[in-house]
Amino acid sequence: MNGYLTTHVLDTARGCPAEGLNITLYRLDGSERRKLAEMRTNVDGRTDGPILPKGDFVPGVYELEFAAGDYLRASGQSGDEPLFLDVVPIRFGITDGEAHYHVPLLLSPFGYSTYRGS
Repeated sequence: MNGYLTTHVLDTARGCPAEGLNITLYRLDGSERRKLAEMRTNVDGRTDGPILPKGDFVPGVYELEFAAGDYLRASGQSGDEPLFLDVVPIRFGITDGEAHYHVPLLLSPFGYSTYRGS
């Protein structure tokens, strides 16, 4: 398979990339959830390489888990505990093993959005 998966995180409350946010990737198969990768965003809010590179990329159901709460605490945006957003999971399907899938997270302390980017 020649496809691959990338992600990045933008801090929409501060208007900048979310540097230092931990991201974990899982593959789901029925009731099984298998951890495939764990990375941290760089100064551009991106991982240094694909979170799921060519060769490991196969169609299926995946979940990106963003450690938003840790990032919000570290950036002084956490507010009162418990946080409104702590761990943000995004579950999505990959159908085309030859495509580039890009799943960004636009994050603020009280909301987030995502989409399939390019």
